[in-house]
Amino acid sequence: MKPLMPLLSAMALTAAMTTAQADEIVVGGKNFTEQLILASLTSQYLEALGHEVDQRSGMGTTVLRRAQESGQVDLYWEYTGTSLISYNKVTEELSPEAAYERVKTLDAEKGLVWLEPSDANNTYALAMREDDAGQRDIASISDLAAAVNDGHELVLASNATFYSRDDGLRPMQELYGFEFGRRHVKRMDQGLTLTSLEQQEVDVAMTTATNGRIPALNLTVLEDDKGFFPDYALTPVVREETLAANPRLAEQMNALSALLDDETMAGLNARVDVEKETIERVAENFLEEHDLL
Repeated sequence: MKPLMPLLSAMALTAAMTTAQADEIVVGGKNFTEQLILASLTSQYLEALGHEVDQRSGMGTTVLRRAQESGQVDLYWEYTGTSLISYNKVTEELSPEAAYERVKTLDAEKGLVWLEPSDANNTYALAMREDDAGQRDIASISDLAAAVNDGHELVLASNATFYSRDDGLRPMQELYGFEFGRRHVKRMDQGLTLTSLEQQEVDVAMTTATNGRIPALNLTVLEDDKGFFPDYALTPVVREETLAANPRLAEQMNALSALLDDETMAGLNARVDVEKETIERVAENFLEEHDLL
């Protein structure tokens, strides 16, 4: 019987390695500040809870979604509006609660589980310099539309995604009844739109509601008075197979989600983009402050 012992030991080792690999959670993230913070925050949090984590952040939106659907990424934070419109092609106007329930149902068919949404709603927004908006008497997107239609040649900074997507520039202009015109739209990386606005290279910039640079740069966010922009509730989304392998993961991620809201995310973003702290340190501080490390 002794010759069997090395074989049994090898089998046990292989089984242990397979289990370790199966239990590893791959945490993804997109390629902008908020998502990079969330990826680091989630990775550090799960590691502190005893999970083995492989962090893969800095990915494009479509690439990340495909990676999750194919099983290369287990968990990342997504926005309800992005899944609703970009991934599931739903164009009807829905309440925040209905939007969440719709994406939860549609993505379940793909093996993806939407956990509890946070109170952070990182929807699109348009911003102007505070003094310029005041001088032009522009407080809402309707005011902006009126100014453009009156002949004011205002220039917009937009990223390529907002310029082309179904909840972006073109349909927004259609609802509000105005058009910047192609030569009055400058396309650039999302991280540069507010910089371009601050440096007076443009008059209006697309941004997101939890951007930490908005208060730091004395900018005014224009009221979406016709309710064009859908809700973008920030929510952890995880593969069904990953939840089955990690029974407490849903409870753990829901507890983290409950700590996030607009003010919190804007503050974390500002510490990176304005105060120039490292993403890892900002995430670590947040977890320490909430006794999660």
